[in-house]
Amino acid sequence: MDKQQVHRELTFKAVRSSGAGGQHVNKVSSKVELSFNLLESEGLTEKEKERLQSKLSSRLTNEGVLILQCDEARSQHKNKELVVKRFFDILKKGLEVPKKRMPTKPTKSAVEKRLKLKKMSAERKASRRKPNLD
Repeated sequence: MDKQQVHRELTFKAVRSSGAGGQHVNKVSSKVELSFNLLESEGLTEKEKERLQSKLSSRLTNEGVLILQCDEARSQHKNKELVVKRFFDILKKGLEVPKKRMPTKPTKSAVEKRLKLKKMSAERKASRRKPNLD
């Protein structure tokens, strides 16, 4: 992933923020909307695009565009920084290759401990039953 290239492909749009804030909210466009076209990106390899497309499928539009919004801060510049940071965190997490699980066998002591606990639990429950008077 070429971070510089990907950063150039980001599109920003300033929108009026919603919610509480009084007059400030009504006159200032502080909410930032970031959009990134995953399918047409030149900063990602085909393999990376495929991995991201499968991992981020619920966040992508039908055209393969990832849209993120941020309106946490009152400043448009701060919101832009936050949304870019969030974007790269999402990309990093999406590109992580999970480690292969190495199948292991439980140790002899672990098996014995499990069976001992099972037996104790069975005895405890058996002692709760009403006695058989036959």
